[in-house]
Amino acid sequence: MPVCFSAVADERTTRMIIGSMPGVASLNAQEYYAHPRNAFWKIIAELFDAPYPFESYDAKLSLLLKNRIGLWDVFASCDRDGSLDSDIKNATVNDFDVFLKNHPKVKTLYFNGNTSFKNFTKSFHINGLNLHPLPSTSPANARLTFAEKITAWKVIKTA
Repeated sequence: MPVCFSAVADERTTRMIIGSMPGVASLNAQEYYAHPRNAFWKIIAELFDAPYPFESYDAKLSLLLKNRIGLWDVFASCDRDGSLDSDIKNATVNDFDVFLKNHPKVKTLYFNGNTSFKNFTKSFHINGLNLHPLPSTSPANARLTFAEKITAWKVIKTA
């Protein structure tokens, strides 16, 4: 049963990017968005004028934290063969109530795809949060071009 990674956040974090659950490549690498065709880190580099590819996973996380952005998944664990969100079964959600109490500056959540957004809003009703569903950066989301994804994701820079 896959288990999500710990949240990436610090005391300065004001915004979080919320995914669904790490896929096989990410679980194997023990890194968020490790699949080479997932556009997540390329989008982040583009938006924050960082060199791509990154020199290390720590450099990726540092760029997010420097910009007061954290990273986590809606699901704590699930049953799933492969990496597709559509195959997630028997999922349990992370405890966002506790997380947000421990990170009171977080006021905005950006969702990497519909699965994370739908499951968060089904599971939590937390007042005072700004919620923004964004198109998935997964290679499975081929209906949008990279340029279209960049345009949609620009919202994370303005908050």
